[in-house]
Amino acid sequence: MTTYSPEVRERLERDAKEIIGRYPRPRSALLPLLHLVQSEEGYVSDAGQEFCAEMLGLTKAEVVGVSTFYTMYKRKPAGEYHVGVCINALCAVMGGDQIWDELTEHTGAGNGDTTADGRVSLERLECNAACDFAPVMMVNWEFFDNQTPESAKQLVDDLRAGKEVRPTRGPGRLCTFKEASRVLAGLPDGLAGDGPSAAGPSLEGLKIAKANGWTAPKGASE
Repeated sequence: MTTYSPEVRERLERDAKEIIGRYPRPRSALLPLLHLVQSEEGYVSDAGQEFCAEMLGLTKAEVVGVSTFYTMYKRKPAGEYHVGVCINALCAVMGGDQIWDELTEHTGAGNGDTTADGRVSLERLECNAACDFAPVMMVNWEFFDNQTPESAKQLVDDLRAGKEVRPTRGPGRLCTFKEASRVLAGLPDGLAGDGPSAAGPSLEGLKIAKANGWTAPKGASE
């Protein structure tokens, strides 16, 4: 079984103790700690599972039961850029299925696979919670709205070529998968407030309500 080097172990322990200290019970920190170890290797390795178990006073079986339940925790190394294509109902009929088919053929990678250069991994996503921008893709959990098969293939080509790629909404730069995992562990990168999180169709209802002077019934938000 592989283990962490002393330097990596020291750094992970320091971050893990900070995260664990936020919770009344150590075991409650398991989800962020899984993201933390994933930020080290790009997936939740055997060493990562052992580390989480030791830090939280859990058995390895308890850790494995959680890490294999959630799809955000990878069982093998993800690409530097993890590309998710929404294939849920609305995105599918708006072109998501076609995007997926053409993108897998274009890259030679399937669901959960990583390209040979290690730059991009692909995943079929059930919902990105952005139906008003369908069809939607995500790269390291940042939005790329209103995609087409052509724009999707160009996006992946640019990622593999090392070109600068900007999300449609949110931060002005794209972090790596490992960096995104660290943020999800609760260790912010300072970019959470950058860029608009809502735009276009998401705001139409609000615009109509303001134009007509509509407000929520009193007590509706209580």
